[in-house]
Amino acid sequence: MPMKFELISAVPGNVASLRIALIPGAFQAPEDFQAAGFLSAVRDRRLDIDLVLVTPQLAHLTDRSALTRLHTEVVLPAQTSGRVSVWFAGISWGGFLALLYAADHPTELDGICLLAPYLGNRMINVEIGRFQSLANWNAEVVDAQDELAEERRVWRYIANRVPNAPPVRYLGFGRDDRFAAAQRLLASQLPPETVDVIDGGHDWPVWRHLWDRFLDRLTGAVPEFL
Repeated sequence: MPMKFELISAVPGNVASLRIALIPGAFQAPEDFQAAGFLSAVRDRRLDIDLVLVTPQLAHLTDRSALTRLHTEVVLPAQTSGRVSVWFAGISWGGFLALLYAADHPTELDGICLLAPYLGNRMINVEIGRFQSLANWNAEVVDAQDELAEERRVWRYIANRVPNAPPVRYLGFGRDDRFAAAQRLLASQLPPETVDVIDGGHDWPVWRHLWDRFLDRLTGAVPEFL
């Protein structure tokens, strides 16, 4: 299945000051964002945000074509449109893809919103867990072209905090999320004010609640957020 993109303009015919690509999790579709109320949440707040609905497939990550298409279909058009800030907002596996893009393109994004991100399989968690800290793992583990190569790339991006890299502006997840252990490790690397933990697990009601809380920050509840 080809990767598709749909631009939802805040005001038809105009270019908004902020463009956010919504990247769903594995086996999810853009229609799920619509059904969960993500688009109406933006409209109801009358935010100057253009949304891009993305439909990546797991196979697109295997050959890395998802990263190329995100660059050519989302980032570059926004850059040529003028003074437009470009963010990625990813749910679960979509969050992993957003971080992987940031690792490959460390100056192209203005922000990242992560909702309950998947951060790698059990093997990478076990590998990192053998060390006293993420910094120790980062310093001692040598990259290898194996099944953990992409996971290591994401965690090195998290650990290194490269200057001028796109910041993770928001990390939200449920306390009972099945990936919460890795999400807490990510949270430990971020400014506390960017982390938002609520009750719940790994499901759409939690993600929608987090999306509302993220958007409320954009409305000015936290003026320094942008």
